[in-house]
Amino acid sequence: MDDSPALSRSSDPAAAPPRDPRKVEFEANKLRKRLRRLVGAAIGDFAMIEAGDRIMVCLSGGKDSYGLLDILLALKDRAPLSFEVVAVNLDQKQPGFPAEVLPRYLAGHGVPFHIAEQDTYSVVKRVVPEGRTMCSLCSRLRRGVLYRVAGELGATKIALGHHRDDLLATFFLNLFFGGKLKTMPPKLVSDDGRHVVIRPLAYVRERDLARYAAAMQFPLIPCTLCGSQENLQRKQVTAMLRDWEKRFPGRVDSIFNALANVVPTHLLDRRLNDFAGVRATGAPDADGDIAFDVDVALEAAADVIAAAGGGAALQPVALRT
Repeated sequence: MDDSPALSRSSDPAAAPPRDPRKVEFEANKLRKRLRRLVGAAIGDFAMIEAGDRIMVCLSGGKDSYGLLDILLALKDRAPLSFEVVAVNLDQKQPGFPAEVLPRYLAGHGVPFHIAEQDTYSVVKRVVPEGRTMCSLCSRLRRGVLYRVAGELGATKIALGHHRDDLLATFFLNLFFGGKLKTMPPKLVSDDGRHVVIRPLAYVRERDLARYAAAMQFPLIPCTLCGSQENLQRKQVTAMLRDWEKRFPGRVDSIFNALANVVPTHLLDRRLNDFAGVRATGAPDADGDIAFDVDVALEAAADVIAAAGGGAALQPVALRT
């Protein structure tokens, strides 16, 4: 999710020799262009933004939401259609929260913003027993406040900073523990039915957002409400994906691509398929059953990955519950 390590500089200057500023700037510009291209592609593919939209960007102070805001503002100036961007932060009254950081940054960059103040911290600390994960209740309370603010501001879309890694981790959490093929969609109506939620970073990797935050020197704010708790299962799934990416190049990309290439007739959901009504038509069907034959397309794809050095046999991963 939108984790926020206290990272305002990429490294200790004494730990590494200084780099050529021209090379640093070149790499930063290259990364900036790629991120804008990926966000623009996601917006176009899923029709996230329409003319006249007022986009409420939920800004937590973490690297993901900072990156989202920065990229949307850049695209806004170049887009063929007109839309507004307003940044919204929820001050949850956490002890020691540096409340001046975001207003100073936003005002200094001329970004319209609204700070919503709601003491959800006290509620979470009072309700959740000591030692238990606070994320679930905290997120529900935060969501309710942000929905209310979206209505007050006349926002037509709520933009969240979930990235590609978040979508993949959520898919596996649902698969392993929820018994569902489900993830965070790039665009969906909110659970109260009143708002449209968008995730423009759907195609962007977390590691690129971390590099971008360091290059841009965003004034990051760590989440200290619960001692930077992180859902244990999500943490393990994220570690599993990173290990796969390292050991089996191409596997994670293939999984992500599969989320946009679903063949409903080859699943078991009776709400998607009228199995009782299946009849032979006599007409060839490219998605028809091939019985005992090898799936040629699947075999070819596996060969490509193997040739690229990622073809080791699939290894089962045991996640502790």
